[in-house]
Amino acid sequence: MKRVYTVAARELSSLFVSPVAYVVLTLYTLLAGFFFLLGVVSFVETLRQAQAYQAFDFLQQMNLNDALITPFLGSMSVVLIFVVPGITMGLFSSEKANGTDELLLTSPLTVWDIVLGKYLAAAVFVLLLGVLLAFFPGMLFLYGDPEVGKTAAGVLGIVLTGLAYAGIGCFASSVTRSQMIAFIFAFVILLMLLIMGAVAELGAMGNAAWLEGFLGYLSVGEHFENLALGLVDTVDVSYFFVVIAISLLLTKAAVESVRWR
Repeated sequence: MKRVYTVAARELSSLFVSPVAYVVLTLYTLLAGFFFLLGVVSFVETLRQAQAYQAFDFLQQMNLNDALITPFLGSMSVVLIFVVPGITMGLFSSEKANGTDELLLTSPLTVWDIVLGKYLAAAVFVLLLGVLLAFFPGMLFLYGDPEVGKTAAGVLGIVLTGLAYAGIGCFASSVTRSQMIAFIFAFVILLMLLIMGAVAELGAMGNAAWLEGFLGYLSVGEHFENLALGLVDTVDVSYFFVVIAISLLLTKAAVESVRWR
C-alpha cells in the first residue's frame, strides 16, 4: 500500500501545482453557493406565501430537508458529471501524451499500484468536494432543525456518486492520450448513467417491467435519490462500489494492454 500512497501523493501534488484543481474547487464552491442561495430564497418565499394564505396544514408538512437540502444536493449531483471528468481526464492520458507511461510501467510499481494510486488521488479530491458541499447544509443547523440522519445520508450519496464517477473517469482517461477526448468520453458515460432512470420509465410505459428494473438499477440517479431521501440501503450503497470495482478493473486492463502493443 505504501507504493499506492506514493503514486496518490504524486498525483495530488501535480494536480495542485497546476491551476486546474483551484479552478475546479472555486467553480464548484461558487455553484454550490448559487444553488444553495436559490434554494433558501425559494424556501423563504414558499413559506411566506403559505403564511399569507394561512395554509397551516402545508406549513406543518414543510421541512428543510425535503424543501431545501434534498433539491440542493440533487442539483450538485448533476454538477459532478462536469467536475469529476475535469479532474480525472489527465490521470492516464497526460502520461501517454508526455511519453512517461512506459517509464511508469517499467518501474517497480505494479499495474494495480498505478491504478489504485491514481484513483486514490481522485477519491481524495472528491472527498474534499464533499466537505465543501457539506458546509452549506451544515449552516442550516445553526438557524433551523434539519434531520441529521437524512442530511448525512444525502451528503454520503454525493460522495459515493463522486467516487463512482472518479472510477469511470479513470477508465476514460486510460484509453486515450487526449485529455479532451477523455473528458468527453467520461461525460457521455456519466450522462447515460444519469438518464437511465428516465429511460427506465419509458420501459415501464411499454409494459416491460424487467427492462424498467434493469435500467433503474443501472441509473445513478435512482440510487442517489434514495440516499438523498434518507433511505440508506445496502442495494444502493453496493451499487456504487460495484461501479467503482468494474471501472478499476477496466482501467487496469486498459493500462496493462500497453505492454502487449
